[in-house]
Amino acid sequence: MRSLWRRTALGILIVLGVPLLAVLWSWYGPGPAERPTTIVVPEGSSLAAISIPLERSGVIRSSQIFRVGVRLFASSEPIQAGEFEVPKGASAASIVDLLQHGRPVQRLVTVTEGMPSILVEERLAANKLLTGPTPSIAEGSVLPDSYSFERGEQRAAVAKRMQAAMKKTLDQLWPKNSGRCPVTTREAAVVLASIVEKETGKASERRMVAGVYCNRLRMGMKLDADPTVIYPITRGKPLGRRINRSELMAETGYNTYRRAGLPIGPIANPGRESLVAVLDPADTKAIYFVADGTGGHVFADTFQQHQANVQRWYQIRRQRGEM
Repeated sequence: MRSLWRRTALGILIVLGVPLLAVLWSWYGPGPAERPTTIVVPEGSSLAAISIPLERSGVIRSSQIFRVGVRLFASSEPIQAGEFEVPKGASAASIVDLLQHGRPVQRLVTVTEGMPSILVEERLAANKLLTGPTPSIAEGSVLPDSYSFERGEQRAAVAKRMQAAMKKTLDQLWPKNSGRCPVTTREAAVVLASIVEKETGKASERRMVAGVYCNRLRMGMKLDADPTVIYPITRGKPLGRRINRSELMAETGYNTYRRAGLPIGPIANPGRESLVAVLDPADTKAIYFVADGTGGHVFADTFQQHQANVQRWYQIRRQRGEM
């Protein structure tokens, strides 16, 4: 009788223990994923609901055993919506911890300094991981930077963050305005900064270029900035050719060869350093500058000096076969 009881008890332990061991192994043991795997958790999902997609993606072996493990071992905390990267061989327990406490995959969309809004819109529209319509983005309203987003996020939400970053930056910089440049509003500062951004690609020159334009504004001189001629033609995209004389003479509201003062709006999205340059320009008497052949510019206080610099630039271009 005692032997029979022992055999019965052992049978019961085997019947109960083998499935439990299977659940424990499935929960804490290495998972089947042979490589890092990206999974997407929709808004409002639960661990039970996500079990079948997890099995289909190959990161767990059995959705049924996974759900048993959830009931036995998982906390009652909700899981996050978003995109997650499950490491190679991750256990079910570590996957649950990732979904409850880990960081979703962050992707980046970059706006470079001086990028016009038409290209920002095209970049958002071309990103297949974003959703929803692409909003119309006012020129000069976006701060150039790299912005993180999650798969499935609305394009309008990303654009809104870009614009909020510009507003925050202006809020920080405007109180530090040196007053050496006759720009009396934030809007005017953005307009001039967008011209500075397009006129020089050298960070070390920004304050000097800003100083020249500030001097011209103060004197009532025309800014004579080529990028302001190009903007109404291409909305800020590269022109791809030399400016025509008719375009130099066109009255567009942007053409600073036709009128003194600032154009009617920004011609690009200026970066933080160009905004800083306009609010704190170089203390200079220069009112002219021309390319120096090295990617930078040479500056002049008088028209005679400027003409000599222009002739040297023409000589460089002739040597290069550009003239």
